Amino acid sequence: MIENVREAGDDDVNEIVRVINLAYRVEDFFKRGDRTDARDVRRRMAEPESWFLVVDSPGGGLAGAVAVDIHDGRGHFGMLSVDPAHQGKGIARLLIDAVEEKCKSKGCSQVDIEVVNLRDDLPPFYTRLGFTEQGTTEFTPREELTREAHMVIWSKPIA
Repeated sequence: MIENVREAGDDDVNEIVRVINLAYRVEDFFKRGDRTDARDVRRRMAEPESWFLVVDSPGGGLAGAVAVDIHDGRGHFGMLSVDPAHQGKGIARLLIDAVEEKCKSKGCSQVDIEVVNLRDDLPPFYTRLGFTEQGTTEFTPREELTREAHMVIWSKPIA
């Protein structure tokens, strides 16, 4: 059974990259290339008020990962990823709950995420979790797109 979320360390970088890139293959219909690499993960981990939270797989490796950061008193998460072999088992919800707890513990009253508008499966998921749509922003880097897309900003109060 999978139930523990922990903060990632340097030894987790390669597994974080594997899980994120594997989970984000669903975006190949509009985006070129991998979602992340080891350099990007290490850079994010080195930033102040920035972490990766992960869930270990019972068989070894990681079952899921999410990037979390805090800026101007607001929590933010991205690259929420669950290894396809572990999808449908509540790991995404477990990670989001951990994100909210981490952000609350740092004094945040809101948590935000940006979701690409072409992922029709995601708005109902985030709505069920109490997030509301707040607006849009540009998809970056634009050169990775194979069709027009933008990001939709979702927020949730957590205080």
